[in-house]
Amino acid sequence: MRKKILISAFLFIVVAVVYRFSSFSPELVSFSGPTMGTTYTVKFYTTSDVESPWGLKSDVDAVLVKVNKLMSTYDSSSELSEFNKLAAGQSTDISDDMAYVIDKALLISQISGGEYDVTVGPLVNLWGFGPGKHKDVVPSQASIDEAKKRIGYQSLTLDGRNLTKDKDIYVDLSSIAKGYGVDEVARILRASGIESYLVEVGGEILSKGMKPDGSSWKIAIESPAGGHEMVERVVSLVDVAIATSGDYRNYFEKNGIRYSHTISPSTGRPITHRLVSVTVIDKTATMADGLATAITVLGPEKGLAFAQENGIAAYLLVKTDFGFEERPSDAFQSYLK
Repeated sequence: MRKKILISAFLFIVVAVVYRFSSFSPELVSFSGPTMGTTYTVKFYTTSDVESPWGLKSDVDAVLVKVNKLMSTYDSSSELSEFNKLAAGQSTDISDDMAYVIDKALLISQISGGEYDVTVGPLVNLWGFGPGKHKDVVPSQASIDEAKKRIGYQSLTLDGRNLTKDKDIYVDLSSIAKGYGVDEVARILRASGIESYLVEVGGEILSKGMKPDGSSWKIAIESPAGGHEMVERVVSLVDVAIATSGDYRNYFEKNGIRYSHTISPSTGRPITHRLVSVTVIDKTATMADGLATAITVLGPEKGLAFAQENGIAAYLLVKTDFGFEERPSDAFQSYLK
């Protein structure tokens, strides 16, 4: 009798477990919020072992607050701002997070020959695209030359977690920090058992897995002609990140001339070439973010050559007299099919 009861109880448990998983239907959860001077959006499909999917929002908010507190130049008390206050020749131990991001920024600075420079901050601030009030004023050549003296990634040394400045430089991570924020949010989702998601921070995106119907996440690449209202291309993403850099959003105009927020460290001035948008696909949003900026600074010819040489999946949009011309790298071609 006891044996029959135990068998019956066991069968009941098995049936209950089978019923639970067979009756589970993935739910699409989506939430958003402000971060890093822009917004973020998270979308994911629930799995049977995720008990409280909506509770993840507080975890996402917390990790984004942490990244901003570490790497923002707008926060005078951030870890990055405290480093920027140090005098030439001084060093300090930094967090693992910031060491990782600066390491990637230095790598991009090196392979781009300094066309992308993580210490470009003095010029960004001079042209009114950094912290403080934006006066939309074109600086004098003398002030540009003075700011250029404080630029040079070679004067920044990272040894493990120890960061040293050899001269009075100012590090600006705005070209790569949002991408890192995306990667960190994705890490939170993976740790919670989420297998299909899309994370976006300020236009930088990372996708993971397939949707329940077997389709991939679809991402629209904006047309510079119409911003959010017009789509240039739609690409399918699986387990990769995508970031777009362009001069058609953040700029100011003076005497009929448009000045982009993307500053060339070599000239000390906003870029003036016809490359208006660069989209990069990479394994991490951190690298996609930084590489997109680097190619934007390099311009249409040098930027495409840089992408080809380094095997970067890049999609360039170049302004012509009749619209925009697509210039994808070889590594990007598969995403256009």
